[in-house]
Amino acid sequence: MWMSYRTHALSLLSVGLLLTAIGCQSGDADPPPATEVEADHVEVVRLEQVDLEDFAIVIDTAGPGTLTFTKTFPGEVRVNEDRFAHVVPRLPGIVRTVYVTLGDHVEAGQLMAVLESRELAELKANYLDALARLELARATYEREARLYREKVSSEQEYLEARQALAEAEIALRSAMQKLMALGFSQRYIESLPDQPDSLLRVYQLRAPIRGTVVAKHIVQGEAVEAFTTVFTVADLSTVWVDLSIYQQDLARIHEGQRVTIVGLDHQEEGIISYVQPLVEEDRRTGLARVVLPNPHGRWKPGLFVTGQIMIGQQTYAVVVPRAAIQTMDDHPVVFVPTPEGFMPRRVQLAAETDSLVALADGLAPGEPFVVQGAFTLKAELEKEEIGEGHAH
Repeated sequence: MWMSYRTHALSLLSVGLLLTAIGCQSGDADPPPATEVEADHVEVVRLEQVDLEDFAIVIDTAGPGTLTFTKTFPGEVRVNEDRFAHVVPRLPGIVRTVYVTLGDHVEAGQLMAVLESRELAELKANYLDALARLELARATYEREARLYREKVSSEQEYLEARQALAEAEIALRSAMQKLMALGFSQRYIESLPDQPDSLLRVYQLRAPIRGTVVAKHIVQGEAVEAFTTVFTVADLSTVWVDLSIYQQDLARIHEGQRVTIVGLDHQEEGIISYVQPLVEEDRRTGLARVVLPNPHGRWKPGLFVTGQIMIGQQTYAVVVPRAAIQTMDDHPVVFVPTPEGFMPRRVQLAAETDSLVALADGLAPGEPFVVQGAFTLKAELEKEEIGEGHAH
């Protein structure tokens, strides 16, 4: 960045001393070549015309600086799809109760709705039946094993009891797996024998993640088909910002680059976390993604934003603030102090950013120039020229 200026407002005496020093030096040597880019005719804002306190004139010496070049790309705030979930019943049913609505915050595991499902009741009943058959098969096997050891029953009866036990165990595991596939925990399934029959058909829909309910397609009393999205939950504590990267800029964009995301009334720094390897055929643009923290919910999905990405840096021998550059007679100028006051001098620009300008010619390193108050000096000079025009 441009070197820090000694930004002090010069008093009339200090400016006078500086200008006197310049006057004393002017007779000893010619100015360096970089200072010889002058306007077509000499124009000077004389010292006696300048109210230094009102003009807030600040002078500094020209020096090197580094320009950071950025480019702006359009983008859109999107839901972080890594923290986004649909609530989908895996069995059909009738909606008994709905506990949440749009905009509600839910915690992972929170009850959102209750359905009555005949199919679920059948699956639970199958599990209970398999459990009862297993208990009977185990008791039969233990009896036959004891009788076989005592030489009371035959080996065939013993083997048949062992086979029946194995089949009952498989049936129970199968019934349990079907319930676990619906999202029920083993602990819950094992508690089914202790539950009343009225709960067999109850199908609870719970929030899969912590977040906000951003979509709701369920009302009390309606019939819901299996695998129908009834709620959508999004964790908006972070969001994606997808930037459209122009085809000619893709080679300069990579993961890890810093980005300034600018919204309507706020901005935030981020880092590119993903660059899409494919180009969108319809628009011929690439995609760069930034993950932004969103603890206060200011970055709302759907908002259009811009992303300013740094694409390069370069150091120059002379860098000045943009406010020091004024335009006169369609040429860029800076104001330099002279023995008489302040004179505009044409300069040649090398590069520029929003806040800084690098000069290729017109101002030498170490040379004094007006860093603050240049616009006021320009206005004063133009006012004087208008007055002279009326005088003619």
